[in-house]
Amino acid sequence: MHWLPSPPVAGMIRSIHSERSIRPPVTIGFAHAELIAVLVAVTGDEPRVMTIRSGNALPSGPFEMGHRTLQSGLREWVQEQTEHPVGYLEQLYTFADRDRNNEILGGRTISISYLGLVNEQAGAGRPGWHGWYDYFPWEDHRQGRPAVLDEIVARLKSWADADPARRDHRHRRADFTFGLDGGGWNEDLALQRYELLYEAGLVAEAGCGAEANLGRAMFADHRRILATGIARLRAKIKYRPVVFELMPESFTLLRLQRTIEALAGLTLHKQNFRRLIEQQELVEETGGTESETGGRPAKLFRFRHTVLEERALAGTKLPLSRN
Repeated sequence: MHWLPSPPVAGMIRSIHSERSIRPPVTIGFAHAELIAVLVAVTGDEPRVMTIRSGNALPSGPFEMGHRTLQSGLREWVQEQTEHPVGYLEQLYTFADRDRNNEILGGRTISISYLGLVNEQAGAGRPGWHGWYDYFPWEDHRQGRPAVLDEIVARLKSWADADPARRDHRHRRADFTFGLDGGGWNEDLALQRYELLYEAGLVAEAGCGAEANLGRAMFADHRRILATGIARLRAKIKYRPVVFELMPESFTLLRLQRTIEALAGLTLHKQNFRRLIEQQELVEETGGTESETGGRPAKLFRFRHTVLEERALAGTKLPLSRN
């Protein structure tokens, strides 16, 4: 026996369906997709990032219906804003936090970021190139411990002590991320260090006063996105030969070492570095030489392209200098 709704109930059901079919959808809010590029070059032994707006922002633009793919859309925006060629790109991270700086009333911005490695070309386009360490002065340890760390440590301790309930936890975080209290400096924690400074109110993006700001600020959360790119690249150069995307066709081993040092913000042990490169068979001699310092000519090498067949430097650590 099948139950059938009575005529009044059936009419009510038809009325409800009819009402739904003509009622327009209610839009509570919407998301705007943005494409953003962290484009890195190493020039004169300094890691640099391509910027717009006089160094205050990263190249970016909305993902539009006419874009074939996310990556092709990003390339179009970079071309339009900088006119600089872009080679290697890989997706970095998607930023969609609710508290991001949104320019859309009643909506939110989802930023799909890409990391790109390029060679800075003089006279190519109109990008604004700026050093990584202008934005993160505490990250460069090639000349020893940066003086700015003394100021950072003092302010982080004051911030930690200001909340007795979380004081111990805050001190442990500061010790871990900045290598304090006997802990070693971990170059891969660039993002965690910036986020801790943001939480402590020590960077301009967190709304602090000018007297408390550390490093050059950027629009919205672009400095956080840049920190994400730095952390990704520092980790990646240890297990994949992506650094060769930043090198010329031929190079000396000293130039290769200094490029890696620039990215890591650390000094490498010269003999161990060369031994590592030889063991991994990443390069081969070109037969040419180059005089780098006016002294004895150094051999020129090139990247062995067979390494592109995913022969990664699995688990390799940078041979740091202990001097």
